[in-house]
Amino acid sequence: MTEQSASDATPVIIDCDTGVDDALALLFAVRHPGLDLRAVTCVAGNTDVDQVVRNTLTVLEQAGAPRIPVARGAERPLIEPLRTAHHVHGRDGMGDLRLPAPVRRPADVDAVTLLRREILGSPRPVTLIPTAPLTNIALLLRTHPEVTRNIERIVFMGGAVATGNATAVAEFNVWHDPEAAAVLLTAGVPVTMYGLDVFERVIVPAADVRRLSGSGEAGARLAGRLLSHRDPVTSEEDPAGGLGDAGAVCAVADPAGLTTRRLPVEVNLAPGPARGQTVVDRRARPGEAELHGEAREQQLVDVALDIDVERYVKLYLATVEAGGAGA
Repeated sequence: MTEQSASDATPVIIDCDTGVDDALALLFAVRHPGLDLRAVTCVAGNTDVDQVVRNTLTVLEQAGAPRIPVARGAERPLIEPLRTAHHVHGRDGMGDLRLPAPVRRPADVDAVTLLRREILGSPRPVTLIPTAPLTNIALLLRTHPEVTRNIERIVFMGGAVATGNATAVAEFNVWHDPEAAAVLLTAGVPVTMYGLDVFERVIVPAADVRRLSGSGEAGARLAGRLLSHRDPVTSEEDPAGGLGDAGAVCAVADPAGLTTRRLPVEVNLAPGPARGQTVVDRRARPGEAELHGEAREQQLVDVALDIDVERYVKLYLATVEAGGAGA
């Protein structure tokens, strides 16, 4: 990108557990001229944190990205043990595509240190985009609360208004570390929840997946291969692919495609089948609990309720196929 466009770009940091759809998000972020990806931090989730670091560095190489710092973060949630999603993302977290080992090396600092350095060192307030369990972000906010003065917004992929995927009511990222998610909601900065209600709707048609997979350019070809692994509803012979986490980054680049409503949200931390649920209060008026003195203090969050699917699919394809802007 040009110096002028770089100065106008939104500074962003992605915290991820790469992850097929985290990889799709990274490919988009490094190629969109309106985004200035300042750093990537890694956390355990879809796979173990060392594999996440390897996957992240590999994706950035394949995308032709500049030397963006990548740091290793938490290897397990604050309280719970590590529970991976290998059944979704493959043993290596990247659809078992057998990608080459990266030449790049991670930064010589941990994720929390890198987050603090890049946030406070940014000339403009930073937008954080966590697409993973929120352990790193919680540790940052509790250890270095001064960073909030230079955070514009946190747009996180996680939670659900309706149905969960890790449990009947809990989405994986929040379920994986509910305490960390609860810390994020009290960060004192604007928060947007890009949850399963919109996450599952953004599907790239099979013809576009085929075109990407056959591309002569490494980053676009990788996007196609990853999308082929994320076949949501179609046959193995001609798969469409869900953008997943990448939709949250599209929403930062083009907020007009996302419909949100500011609503009270809290995370259920109690043991049992509802642990990790994001409880979103959509009622038009107080209920009996509040009338009988049981009001709860809930954080107001911009909750994604609807999405312009075609707009974001076109945006993603146009950006990734543009081929390595800024490489």
